[in-house]
Amino acid sequence: MAQPDSKKIFFENLSGAGKAIAVLTSGGDAQGMNAAVRAVVRMGLYVGAKVYFIHEGYQGMVDGGENIEEATWESVSSMLQVGGTVIGSARCKEFRTHEGRLKAAHNLVQQGITNLCVIGGDGSLTGANLFREEWSGLLTELVEQGSIEANAVQKYSALHIVGMVGSIDNDFCGTDMTIGTDSALHRIIEVVDAIMTTAQSHQRTFVLEVMGRHCGYLALVSALACGADWVLIPEMPPEDGWEEKMCQKLSANRAVMKRLNIIIVAEGAIDHNNKPITTEYVKNLVVKCLGFDTRVTILGHVQRGGTPSAFDRILASRMGVEAVLALLETTANTPACVVSLCGNQSVRLPLMECVQMTQEVQRAMDGKRFEEAVRLRGRSFENNLRTYKLLAHRKPESELPISNFNVAVLNVGAPAAGMNAAVRSAVRVGISEGHKMFAVSDGFEGFYKGQIKEIKWADVGGWTGQGGSLLGTKRTLPAKHVEKIAEQMRKHNINALLIVGGFEAFESLLQLYEARAAYEEFCIPMCMLPATISNNVPGTDLSIGADTALNAIVETCDRIKQSASGTKRRVFIIETMGGYCGYLASVGGLAAGADAAYIYEEPFDIRDLQANVEHLTEKMKTSIQRGLVLRNENCNENYTTDFIYQLYSEEGKGVFDSRKNVLGHMQQGGAPSPFDRNFGTKISAKAMQWVTKKLVETFRHGRVFANTEDSCCLLGMRRRALVFQPVVQLKDETDFVHRIPKEQWWLKLRPLMKILAKYKTSYDVSDSGQLEHVVRNRPKESDASVAM
Repeated sequence: MAQPDSKKIFFENLSGAGKAIAVLTSGGDAQGMNAAVRAVVRMGLYVGAKVYFIHEGYQGMVDGGENIEEATWESVSSMLQVGGTVIGSARCKEFRTHEGRLKAAHNLVQQGITNLCVIGGDGSLTGANLFREEWSGLLTELVEQGSIEANAVQKYSALHIVGMVGSIDNDFCGTDMTIGTDSALHRIIEVVDAIMTTAQSHQRTFVLEVMGRHCGYLALVSALACGADWVLIPEMPPEDGWEEKMCQKLSANRAVMKRLNIIIVAEGAIDHNNKPITTEYVKNLVVKCLGFDTRVTILGHVQRGGTPSAFDRILASRMGVEAVLALLETTANTPACVVSLCGNQSVRLPLMECVQMTQEVQRAMDGKRFEEAVRLRGRSFENNLRTYKLLAHRKPESELPISNFNVAVLNVGAPAAGMNAAVRSAVRVGISEGHKMFAVSDGFEGFYKGQIKEIKWADVGGWTGQGGSLLGTKRTLPAKHVEKIAEQMRKHNINALLIVGGFEAFESLLQLYEARAAYEEFCIPMCMLPATISNNVPGTDLSIGADTALNAIVETCDRIKQSASGTKRRVFIIETMGGYCGYLASVGGLAAGADAAYIYEEPFDIRDLQANVEHLTEKMKTSIQRGLVLRNENCNENYTTDFIYQLYSEEGKGVFDSRKNVLGHMQQGGAPSPFDRNFGTKISAKAMQWVTKKLVETFRHGRVFANTEDSCCLLGMRRRALVFQPVVQLKDETDFVHRIPKEQWWLKLRPLMKILAKYKTSYDVSDSGQLEHVVRNRPKESDASVAM
């Protein structure tokens, strides 16, 4: 393996020896909180600090006693997959008083705790910051009362605070995603998908109420993810006369043979006069105006419950580790910070800057400055709202721009969940831009055979939640058929191409770019959207379909581990897909709490296998009874899944037994996750807007002619932004033999998985340590969010 860059800081330089860290969850619970607690405890212990649980949130801090309990490595085992918060949460009126905070300070000093990791919403974090500001005064008061020794004031002079936002509403400014939001979206979409089948049977209209008293994020994103007919949220009150417009739209949808309607209402939905809009009001309106059979479903606390999604487990684990690093690096002058997600990167932001902006949103809404409220919500919210407006409401033919451009869309490579959402988005945005959209069946094989037909707005209705590829997809590359493909492009007058697919799509676009020299038909704007469960496409951190596959892996691992509950000690060897790319094995391993993950990118030998067996043997001698090992299908041609299974079985004799499981194509199937639906929808909309821009730029003398590198691009997520990258420039970044990028961001997460599994390793913290500031207005060209 490559030696670490000397410029990088490694966490061995940071020591927690002599420090005491306490972790608490406060306010409403959220799925993924336990993953964050687990990460804080294990990272804290790993760096040599003492770590404490504070049970029942601030109430436990005020009450003290058994509520403040020292944590051990084993005490956070088997909690990764549990929803809610195992250490409890409570709203505490007493902590809001000076006397309550005085008691809390006394209880912390008794345990020597001066580092607090608070997981909660803006109220919990504001309380923590106030506590920090009062700390020295509280200690002085305790000395005067005789409750603590005078030297304690100097010894425990500063209280350090780091926050993580746990809230299903995603209502905290400064982060693209809060812990619990993705899991709540999973619960909502599961219900909506189930309701859609019964609604279709009876031709019903369903009005669904989702949580979000002050923030419409859940309603907005679930509407995007299920293709709802109408959504009502507090940040975007409908214009006067909305009732008539909504009924017209529902009626128009039924007229084109749509058998159901879905309306999603946030619990805090209001009109322009700040008057609440209730589900009952909407239902009665539909019944009165249209006579449709209408039902109301209020999801309620179902949204808070259940198992955390893969996304929330990974997010919470990354944030928990980052929180401990922040506490190790903090000084008396460091302001309280909150660990946030920006694009695909963890960042630290001043806690009170975020809180103040969150409060500004509410003030803007109270003052009916709704556009300002949307802007303050942040780029993720703005992006979702913009995309929803593009896709939800079809303009009348008379209002559409007339472009006379023909745009073809096709899927290439293996199917991936979320492909259909991307195609639907492309078709509808393309039509809104005035283009004529063409669907190509069965990839380039269908292209050269002439399987091309125009696709209309209504043709893609209901596609968002469908798995696989409804257009059909093949792995056929275009190189051998360029002449026939060029002929079909002439025949249908195709002016631009949008390809949705994996590594084959990337290779296909390179081949079409190279064919430009011989065929002018390919001198048109061409764009590719990465869609593959393997996440092995260069130029992007994430691909459509990978999140759904991760959730399939994590759900299966949870069940497999549970199967050993109450039996003798057992280790499971699980094989994942991915070709030569170890993304699914590594990130799935982090989300499932694996002890090891074998991948091609990190070579291993028999000594490593032996060390892993010995490590598991030691762990099994404690109270831990289950082990989990993931293996990428192509990690090593000799150390096969059978070989590793037999090795573990033999070497673990007398301590544990082993089982193996090959997950296979179940990772590729199923309905797309909310993340993949939304990611596919948003990047596809952005790609179509790029296509329109390029068509206008390259239209000269009655024809489109685009032969520059920047007219043949891949749209990918890079750290904090969505970026259009010329495919020819990505060639040098690609290992074509093994079909993987030469550099992959997620390899930095592997040490995190090892640390949380109790291995001694180096952890690169070169991306950490910088306290940034909240950015109010980001430039539009970098306006992208990996989070939904």
